[in-house]
Amino acid sequence: MIRTLGITNNQELKINFPLEELRNNPFEWYWVDFDEPTVEEELLLDTFFHFHPLAIEDCLMRLQRPKLDYYDDYQFLVAHKLNEETFEAEEVNMFVSEKFIVTFHKSPVPEFDIVRSRIHDQPQYWESGAIFVAYQAIDKIVDSYFPMVYNIEDHLNTIEDELNYQSNTKSMRYVFDLRSDLLHIRRTILPMRDLLYRILNSERFTLIKSERAYFVDIHDHLIKLTEMVESNRELTADMRDSHMSMNASRMNGIMMILTIISSIFIPLTFIAGVYGMNFENMPELHWHYSYFIVLAIMLIIAISMLVWFKYKGWFDLFKP
Repeated sequence: MIRTLGITNNQELKINFPLEELRNNPFEWYWVDFDEPTVEEELLLDTFFHFHPLAIEDCLMRLQRPKLDYYDDYQFLVAHKLNEETFEAEEVNMFVSEKFIVTFHKSPVPEFDIVRSRIHDQPQYWESGAIFVAYQAIDKIVDSYFPMVYNIEDHLNTIEDELNYQSNTKSMRYVFDLRSDLLHIRRTILPMRDLLYRILNSERFTLIKSERAYFVDIHDHLIKLTEMVESNRELTADMRDSHMSMNASRMNGIMMILTIISSIFIPLTFIAGVYGMNFENMPELHWHYSYFIVLAIMLIIAISMLVWFKYKGWFDLFKP
């Protein structure tokens, strides 16, 4: 589907007009949006607009890294939006000049609907031109990153507050999933930040002072997003380290208990083994109270070892 929007030389807004009207050049500036285009519509990039073959190839081929290319009378931008469910990057291409903006995307970009509505409802933007539409489009794409990052951050904070021994393993599986989502977002934000840096420092992408301020604002948002993602990644790393420390502490406690039990029963097993050998010349076996004496000795040994372990501070390891 191709959607059109333009401001005529008489400062009137026209929407969804046929492309043939552009040949008469009645527009001060216009926006053509190739929204999930068909194969026939894709050919118009060449047959009608005559864009450079390399730029058209970037539109039609697999996912490109965000970038800015310069051509004779326009600039070609590749931006990325994020799928809210999979966090996978989706390519959005823009051909931008002072007189027009042509956007091309094979997946839905609801942010463009917001931009179109704003242009339709607020005539003060009509004089801003195609560069301002490009700013609005990129700005709304970048703003769409924030809810995803905030949502992950809220989940991590909730897990951190509720993390305990019982829910440790289950929670950590979720933490690793969130860490993977952060990695996908990071792979999109960093190239987008580089793209905005190139726009701001480009000598060929002409921006007047007021327009530059808008793109600086987008760049600031991307810096903030980068810091949030890095902070949350560090939080997941800290939670991972805590998870490993808690598991190690639990394992140490279990080993300590088994060591204490083994240490107590080793001498008791030795005594039981000695008197279980059934030699003939063992006078203790014929004593009337030998059974109770041996039990008493074993009990004394066990109690003495427990007291000694407590004195050495072994039981302090089990305190929370």
